Amino acid sequence: MNDAIFPASKMGFGCMRLPLLDENDPKSIDIPQFEQMVDTFMEAGNTYFDTAFVYHEGESEVALGKALVSRYPRDSFTIATKCLAWAMPDEKAAKECLDVSLKRLGTDYVDYFLHHNVGGQRTAKFDEYGMWDYAQEQKAAGKIRYVGLSIHDDADCLDAILTEHPEMDFVQVQVNYLDWDDPHNDARRMMEVAERHGKPVIIMEPARGGRLCKLPEDVAAILEQAKPGSTQAEWAYRFCWNLPNVVAVLSGMSTIDQARENVASYAANAPFTPAEQDALDRAVAKLRSLAEIPCTACNYCVKGCPSGVKIPTVMELLNLESMTHDHEFVKELYSWQAAEGRASECIQCGLCESMCPQQIDIIHQLEVAVEKYE
Repeated sequence: MNDAIFPASKMGFGCMRLPLLDENDPKSIDIPQFEQMVDTFMEAGNTYFDTAFVYHEGESEVALGKALVSRYPRDSFTIATKCLAWAMPDEKAAKECLDVSLKRLGTDYVDYFLHHNVGGQRTAKFDEYGMWDYAQEQKAAGKIRYVGLSIHDDADCLDAILTEHPEMDFVQVQVNYLDWDDPHNDARRMMEVAERHGKPVIIMEPARGGRLCKLPEDVAAILEQAKPGSTQAEWAYRFCWNLPNVVAVLSGMSTIDQARENVASYAANAPFTPAEQDALDRAVAKLRSLAEIPCTACNYCVKGCPSGVKIPTVMELLNLESMTHDHEFVKELYSWQAAEGRASECIQCGLCESMCPQQIDIIHQLEVAVEKYE
């Protein structure tokens, strides 16, 4: 593993949910407030900023150019951006993303360039467009320092891609304490696969898209009792900050207050004490007890499904809503996580239910998912 890839600290500034002047206009980024947030972050010794070609419909990169690149020496910070090749209309458009990103950012190079959201049928587009070789060519040309990938798929998929593409310098994966030993989102295995391939990790979704900052009262009480005054976000970040082989942990900050709070939390960061770890384990157990569907993601149900419905994914999302009580968040996840196997594609043949060891009423649950998310 190349130690040079590591930035100054493990705290990363995610630029996907920047402050807005108009909540209905994702392009209306509040530049003065964003500048304050950048200053707070940088003054604390943090250097890693994460954006993407598509964030805020392209304005995230523009805003980062204004608030960061034009105001600080280029060697005082690092920038990561991403290309969503599978969403581009053709190879030409996909390969133009990097130069467009550089122009928006106002820089000659990016420190980290990611193949954005690989996995499943999406990976095929990166193959078809020759994006793997293209990124290496741009690295050799000096426009990119390190090439990596982001992935929301499972550990087996990550293992296969890294086996096929050992040239990747790093990976970005979803890790948080709720997903750590979850059968659907086995974050522990993702970390193990990355380490086995010698790839340092950037962590995304450490607070599960903010859901771990809005815990049910009885779950939050367990953590509050263990460390009074500590925020729920701090519990989520500390879990990730103290994992081995981590380059940065992204925090999607939307206000100056969030930036100040996160900077203070990182400055005070320390590994969990045994008592704190016990409290977190109890909080996770309590949170998981709220899940209503006893799905273990054994995948027996999908082996014979003639419609290719992503049954375990749908069950997981239904359970996530039961645990977080956040319908809109889960509905948005469903829109892309189940895009290649929607619940509405079920033909009610019953093969899944005959194979389910937990005897789940899968057909009914899929109908619930259609009503909730489609």
